[in-house]
Amino acid sequence: MISNTLMVQGTTSDAGKSLLVTALCRWLFRQGVRVAPFKPQNMALNSAVTVDGGEIGRAQAVQADACGVAAHTDMNPVLLKPNTDIGAQVIIQGHAIGNMDAQNYHDYKSVAAAAVLQSHARLTTCYEKIIVEGAGSPAEINLRANDIANMGFAEKVDCPVILIADIDRGGVFAHLVGTLELLSKTERARIKGFVINRFRGDLSLLQSGLDWLEKYTGIPVIGVLPYLRDLHLEAEDALPKNHKAAADISENKIRIIVPVLPRISNHTDFDPLRLHPQVDLQFVALDEKIPTADLIILPGSKSVRDDLQWLRDKGWLTAIERHLRYGGKLIGICGGFQMLGQWVHDPHGVEGEPGSTEGMALLEMETTLEQDKQLRNVRGRLAMATAEVSGYEIHAGVTRGAALAKPALHLEQGADGAISEDNQIFATYLHGLFESSQACSALLAWSGLKVEQPYDYHAQREADINRVADMVEQHLDTQRLLKLLDLQAMDA
Repeated sequence: MISNTLMVQGTTSDAGKSLLVTALCRWLFRQGVRVAPFKPQNMALNSAVTVDGGEIGRAQAVQADACGVAAHTDMNPVLLKPNTDIGAQVIIQGHAIGNMDAQNYHDYKSVAAAAVLQSHARLTTCYEKIIVEGAGSPAEINLRANDIANMGFAEKVDCPVILIADIDRGGVFAHLVGTLELLSKTERARIKGFVINRFRGDLSLLQSGLDWLEKYTGIPVIGVLPYLRDLHLEAEDALPKNHKAAADISENKIRIIVPVLPRISNHTDFDPLRLHPQVDLQFVALDEKIPTADLIILPGSKSVRDDLQWLRDKGWLTAIERHLRYGGKLIGICGGFQMLGQWVHDPHGVEGEPGSTEGMALLEMETTLEQDKQLRNVRGRLAMATAEVSGYEIHAGVTRGAALAKPALHLEQGADGAISEDNQIFATYLHGLFESSQACSALLAWSGLKVEQPYDYHAQREADINRVADMVEQHLDTQRLLKLLDLQAMDA
């Protein structure tokens, strides 16, 4: 089977689909191939704004970077952003069409499928090759009807599939064989190779298992990818684990905490801080003891009023007031910004039941959620320093009030956010705030860091994308991959 499209599916969530798609995209880009990523359907609260003014999953924006192209809404035509345990905001080709529960979305899938196929067709006219990421597992038998995320899509466009499994979590052979057993005959025929991810140890000890797998299934093992330590690729949705112990905190480091809201969104905002050598950033679950910190950051939220109530119920408002009394700093981003005002109004039921919720009243302002989202990429500078900043806005709220007279940012499109009169609170709608080295340095200094070591987040992300592309060259059967994509062998 030869196609201009190659799909990566996984035996489980977090098997390594995003990693392998990113790696293949950069590997092909380095060979001069015009390649684009594609994910038919994504469920995630980490998103990005595209060049055409829409919204897609954050992972696909990173994969577009790996391809050397601007992210476009066609690269992720269906994005589901959960706002309850049984419902989500449905975004089609970059724009929200409303909230649906699981049954309503199931009934809507034929419309979503048409958008998926339309977007894929457009990409095939612009790019030589398309690398597709599946969602979850293709063996979820309860979700097989009208599937557009895995084998349903692969069969519609008639493309080959690579199946990846994570050996680090155990049971890798059962995952692979069990997945095959739950597929139909035509679906099994689409799987042209296995990839085993996150292997550590002596590969020779695994060889007998690989030989058995190939003999039992008749499907080749394309390669075994090693466990890469200290690798950073922006998460599709899962919250990263805290990775620095208290013993690691030296005198010239700053401690930052972020509450894990039930509907926390765009937590990739904090990746530059997590990875900064002088920052101890801890995500704090709402049932955990609230530790002391130099800086508290309230993150974005898909359900601002509900998450604000969670903070109130779990004692965070009292802890924040105490933190400010003792001179600590506070940043609110997007939904976190809205929570700092006096009220959050949702007259149209954009994020839940219509109504209003009293805010923290730390800034003199109110926010009203409106039905049309504001989606834009922006750039400008901090108001507190001559530091350039760039990022993106994704929000339904419009904020008004006296606090905005002292903005946090001066953007090309106008002023944004607010700084409190006592200079302890910084609030903004801007996502990606800390990715700009100058802005990150200025905000860390404002928060109390005395001497900063230079740190370039974009350089690290680029290095890690190249690192996974190197892994493809070193550990996968690239000639087999080239054959699947109808590409000629590369020069040695």
